[in-house]
Amino acid sequence: MATKFFLLAFLALWASRALASDPSQLQDFCVADRTSQVFVNGFACKDPKTVVVEDFLFSGLHMAGNMSNKQGSAVSAVNVAHIPGLNTLGISLARVDYAPYGQNPPHIHPRASEGLIHFQFNTGDKEAIAIAALSSKNPGVITIANAVFGSVPSISDDILAKAFQVDKKAVDHVQAQF
Repeated sequence: MATKFFLLAFLALWASRALASDPSQLQDFCVADRTSQVFVNGFACKDPKTVVVEDFLFSGLHMAGNMSNKQGSAVSAVNVAHIPGLNTLGISLARVDYAPYGQNPPHIHPRASEGLIHFQFNTGDKEAIAIAALSSKNPGVITIANAVFGSVPSISDDILAKAFQVDKKAVDHVQAQF
């Protein structure tokens, strides 16, 4: 009997923990008031009486970015700075345009996880487009190559040569690119 009670108590505690979540927001929306002098985590809320449709719109994602760079890609980020209605929702997104053979270099978003919806148009040598949805209003980005080879202060050539199993001359060549 004691074993059954213990098992039942354990399952009840386990189930209640599994159903835990963040509390509901106090309001349905909080449009960013970028003119406010109040400092909060994010932006202060605009008076709901002054909210307009434009606070929830952005029309720039239909335009391709400039892909004429070393990477052959362009990232167009959209966040609360572009759509004030995203304030407090914890989301942002980005359009990534790729030229033929272009790439978005390896990177991380330190304040977000990323989901990817990929649209590719393969008509001859046309570019590809990807849309990334991020779980943060300000995900940030750290490009791995910049962080490793272009860091300030720099990482020792000896450490990089050993880590990447190349000679110091190769490390110096890569660092010169940054």
